[in-house]
Amino acid sequence: MVKFSKELEAQLIPEWKDYFVNYWQLKKHIKKIKLSLKPKQAAQVYSSGHCSNFGHSVFDPVRSVVSIISNKLHDGSSSTGDNEAVKRTSIEEEDDQEDQLREENETELSQLFSEEDEVKMFFDVLDEELEKVNRFYSARETEFLERGEALLKQLQILQDLKQILDQRRRKNFSSPKSSFHGGFMSRSNSTSTRNSDTSQNLSDANERTDASSQTDEVVAALEKNGLNFIGAATRSKTKKGKPKMALRIDIPATTPARTISAVTSTLWEDLANSASKDCPREMINRKKIQCAEKMIRGAFVELYRGLGLIKTYCTLNLVAFTKILKKFDKVANRQASAGYLKTVKSSHFMNSDKVVRLMDEVESLFIKHFADNDRKKAMKFLRPQQQKDSHMVTFFVGLFTGCFVTLFVVYAILAHISGMFSPGSKDESGYMETVYPIFSTFALLSLHMFMYGCNLLMWKATRINYTFIFEFSPKTALKYRDAFLICTSLMTAVVSALVIHLILRSTGFSAQQVDAIPSILLLIFLVILICPFNAFYRSTRYSFLKVIRNIVFSPLYKVLMVDFFMADQLTSQIPLLRHMETTGCYLLAGTFKTHHYDVCKKGTMYRELAYVISFAPYYWRAMQCARRWFDESDPKQLANLGKYVSAMVAAGARLTYAQQQEPTVLSTILVVVTSVVATIYQLYWDYVQDWGFFNPTSRNQWLRDDLVLKKKSIYYISIVINLVLRVAWVESVMRFIKVGNIEAKFLDFSLASLEVIRRGHWNFYRVENEHLNNVGKYRAVKAVPLPFRETDSDG
Repeated sequence: MVKFSKELEAQLIPEWKDYFVNYWQLKKHIKKIKLSLKPKQAAQVYSSGHCSNFGHSVFDPVRSVVSIISNKLHDGSSSTGDNEAVKRTSIEEEDDQEDQLREENETELSQLFSEEDEVKMFFDVLDEELEKVNRFYSARETEFLERGEALLKQLQILQDLKQILDQRRRKNFSSPKSSFHGGFMSRSNSTSTRNSDTSQNLSDANERTDASSQTDEVVAALEKNGLNFIGAATRSKTKKGKPKMALRIDIPATTPARTISAVTSTLWEDLANSASKDCPREMINRKKIQCAEKMIRGAFVELYRGLGLIKTYCTLNLVAFTKILKKFDKVANRQASAGYLKTVKSSHFMNSDKVVRLMDEVESLFIKHFADNDRKKAMKFLRPQQQKDSHMVTFFVGLFTGCFVTLFVVYAILAHISGMFSPGSKDESGYMETVYPIFSTFALLSLHMFMYGCNLLMWKATRINYTFIFEFSPKTALKYRDAFLICTSLMTAVVSALVIHLILRSTGFSAQQVDAIPSILLLIFLVILICPFNAFYRSTRYSFLKVIRNIVFSPLYKVLMVDFFMADQLTSQIPLLRHMETTGCYLLAGTFKTHHYDVCKKGTMYRELAYVISFAPYYWRAMQCARRWFDESDPKQLANLGKYVSAMVAAGARLTYAQQQEPTVLSTILVVVTSVVATIYQLYWDYVQDWGFFNPTSRNQWLRDDLVLKKKSIYYISIVINLVLRVAWVESVMRFIKVGNIEAKFLDFSLASLEVIRRGHWNFYRVENEHLNNVGKYRAVKAVPLPFRETDSDG
């Protein structure tokens, strides 16, 4: 049976953890009460032992008979002296008994007072916890009620505007039809045409009157709330003398189409407003209304989720109070739980039904307006089902891990037997040129996926809400077992291809036939990546492609957490991108058939493209910083942009240095200076901005105030590891280790792998810091911007 403390820790809301009942502190107070009762219980056992037969012997009756006989023998000779001795002894025994009783009473009183002090302290802490829960619940209740009120108002405006657009569309649709009907009749008979035209004009006038009256009714409904429907000439003040509020539609420019549309709409609105200064107009069309409807639907989903979290908060706290009071009754042997539970159940967080009523209202409105009265469809949005863990995933992870290890050992043995990596082998250069770029690409990708799986495992173990931080769907979000499955299956396929390639080359097949195997593997991977069927984690694959699209077209897309997080991963995978460049050049130039590898290596376009690929991840990340500065007006984003610019300069200097056969002193100094500046810049940003370390006022020296991991030493070790791995570029530039061609490629691969490991290590602390920022702001629900904004109609 699972202990309630572990169950509570597993179910509580991570961002609100500090405002739940501190069940663990209350358990400590109950232990103190239990310890204060132990001396009293021991004293009771000791006193009951004196009153019972404790210490009696089977020879006691014999001793009593002997004492009686001896007393009778000496009775006559010393009766007077014995009487005095007996009196004296009885007086002393009475004094000793009084002293013993006094000491026992004082001990019992002291134990009673210490017990009562512990009980009083327990209930004082319990009162503080109850007050804390009520205070936090009231604050969250007020917040979500205000959000609900604003959202209901937005929904009402949306329905009114949709009604106006529908009436406008019906009006525009009826006009051409009537004119066509009239023209057809005019060619048949002029008299009937005049009559039909007269009747048609009358009907058109009636339709226009009805449509205009309905539109006026909707506009009047909007004006009841002090809103002025933009585009209608109305008074600048209401009847009560208050200034009217104009209504604007703010659609966030999250995509390039919306960005361009926002710019063009602004220009057209400025032209329209300059033409009619007395009546400012808002360009309202059906596309804007559809975007507004989508935003309001998302806001309803987040509101419903927040209300559900409040209900969970109340339920868990009530169970915690009940459990701790029952534990107190059992330890203290009292019946105090019933009375205090009445106080708990009559408190605000249990007595208020505003959240439940608002939740029911939100559910009914969502079903009516966004699900076509289909409850099942609505619940897919409001209550998405969590993805269930499958034992088959765990089984296949173990299976593919075993296959990978076995095949890798087989490959190492075959390579040693065939002498493929021997310095004097004639197939050495051709094999490394064809196999190394593709298979190292897959190896780095698998390593990155493995590190991501480790991140997911650690985030889950430490209760970091990464699905909320990255805005993943709970139904389709990858779990750590899924990441490990992708990693192990990919590496098993890669090593299998390596073994097959090596066996075929060793058995006499021509190089032109065998060297197509890496290309086939790459083609299969690309087909699986864009496969439209619901298999091989389709939602994850499409989400990945969507994020890559957002990164490549920065700054046209709005930057989310997952976008710049993925862009940071790409800055650590520049060697992978370079390998993809080499592979693409070999495939396009037909080098796999001719084996003339100098075509790509010595080509001018290849060298220039190397600069583009080395700059691209830093450029994309810099453009994301520029977009975030434009959206948020945060000057830190400009400083972050400078970090990536310095990294681009350092990457360009290293690439130029590497392409020189005999580097000059000036180029060496330039590489060292730019790399040192970029590394110091990056280390500062890692520790201070991304991880939140080196806070001078922190209670944890050189760290931050709040830490997820219990051992501080792990954080200090991580600081050193990040420093060491950040300066690994020194070996790639200076080449302290003199090795041959094959060893140099393996060394480059090892350095690239260390950078991937450093990035996976960086990921944990970056997301941990973001999670703690959410905890500090009680941010458990995403804030969705609302489309309709009120402004002064005169402005």
